[in-house]
Amino acid sequence: MPRAGLDPATVTETGADLADEIGFAQLSMSVVAERLGVKTPSLYKHVDGLADLSHRIAILAATEVGEALGTAVDGATGREALDGAARALRAYVVQHPGRYAATVSARPTGPDDALIPARDRVLTALSGALADYDLDPADEIHALRMLRSVLHGFATLEAADSFQMNTDIDESFTWVITFLDQGLRGRGSARPV
Repeated sequence: MPRAGLDPATVTETGADLADEIGFAQLSMSVVAERLGVKTPSLYKHVDGLADLSHRIAILAATEVGEALGTAVDGATGREALDGAARALRAYVVQHPGRYAATVSARPTGPDDALIPARDRVLTALSGALADYDLDPADEIHALRMLRSVLHGFATLEAADSFQMNTDIDESFTWVITFLDQGLRGRGSARPV
């Protein structure tokens, strides 16, 4: 019989919190069980093992990132939308490095996987941040990949405390956003007629 108060959502949230605390790579079923005060086999009544738990954490994180990005770009345009999306993603990754790490290698398990709409919301919000740059449709996917790569790289390096130079990180991040904004504007204005 499953323990009262224990369900897949509770196990997932506990796993996500632990991933943030100890690192996603260090997450195990035994660590989650210990945190919940149960024996490891008890967790298998709620999740199908570490791979399932990791996938559930990825869905949770992608959903949270999509909500944060959607809020950040809602009603914003141009540089304001880009800045909002960039800062929202950075803040999420720095605050939740473990759960964000779960999203990096997660793949949908089938056409009805909840990961698909969660990731779509992230991409839609990031695309919204690029909407006012008047990019050639052929360049839009490249711009989206560039934006994701730059923001992911900066945020994950910051979360890992890998910026050891004696320069303000916020200043560097603003510089990155300005550089992206100028590059996107230049690319948009260079659009063939």
